[in-house]
This record gives sequence, C-alpha cells and structure tokens, in this order.
Amino acid sequence: MMEIKQRAKQASGSNDSTLKTLAKQLVQVRQQRVKLHSAKAQLGAMGMHATVTASQIAAVSAIGSVTDSMKVANQQMNIKETTKIMAQFQKETESLKVKEEMMDDVLMDAFDSEGIEEEADQVTNQVLAELGIELDSQMVGLNAPMSKPQGEQLSSEEQAALEDVLPDLKARLNAL
Repeated sequence: MMEIKQRAKQASGSNDSTLKTLAKQLVQVRQQRVKLHSAKAQLGAMGMHATVTASQIAAVSAIGSVTDSMKVANQQMNIKETTKIMAQFQKETESLKVKEEMMDDVLMDAFDSEGIEEEADQVTNQVLAELGIELDSQMVGLNAPMSKPQGEQLSSEEQAALEDVLPDLKARLNAL
C-alpha cells in the first residue's frame, strides 16, 4: 500500500502501468486473504463436525453396551422367583405393621392409666382453687374444689412448680 502511494506521487497520471500492476496485486492479495479466512473457517467447522460425530459414535457405543448388559440381566432374572420374593416381602411388611400396632396398643395401655388423668384433674382443680376461681358457673358438670384437698401433701418440687406458675396465671386472669 505504501509502495502504491509513493508510485502514485511519482506518476504523472493514472496511465502508469507499474501503478496499475501494483494495484492489481493489492486487490489479489486482499482476495486471497478473504479466501484464506473462509477456508480456515470451513476447516474449523469440519473439525467441529468431526468431533460431534465422534461424540455421537461414542454415545451409541455406550448405549449398545448398556443394552447388552440389560439383556444379560433380563436373561438372568427369574420373573416367577422375583414375584414370589415380592409377595413374601409384602406379607412380612403387613405382619410387621400388625405387630407394631399391637405393641403401640400395649404401650398405650401400660402408660395411659385413668389414675393419671384423675390426678392431673385434681392438681388442675387445686391450682384453680388456690387462685379463687370458681369453674362451676362456667363449666357444667365439673366440681372445682374451693380449698386444698386434705388427703395429699405436695412435695417441695411440686410446691415450687406451682409457685412459679401462680404469678403468670394471676396475670392472665387479670387480663381477662
């Protein structure tokens, strides 16, 4: 390009044959460069296409191997035996559920006694009686004691627990 500019300065007109030859060579070089870039891009595309094809061939090969393995596994599997095992498993599972329910019932009977409910009701009524609450007018059928039961004495732990709860219960009552 520099040569063409220098030659154009030296030439007196556009009829200089050397100037025309240099211009033609420049145009040809540019065309060759475009063709080279195009060829390079096509080669790159062909390379990527080859890579994709190789990947697809590898995937098909892997699927073929898995298919062969599955055929072998299916041939080895005894459907009748598998069905028998599954039926036995289901039977044992149901048996286990029944045993679990029976154990739950036994444990519930062992730990849920009526005495606990009655004792809990007595403690609740005692706490409410100490606060001076009469539930007779609010709940039909319940008898709230107006004083402490005479038969039982509270342990120091129970007494401490009641004293801790008492201020909170009084605050709740006052809030009503």
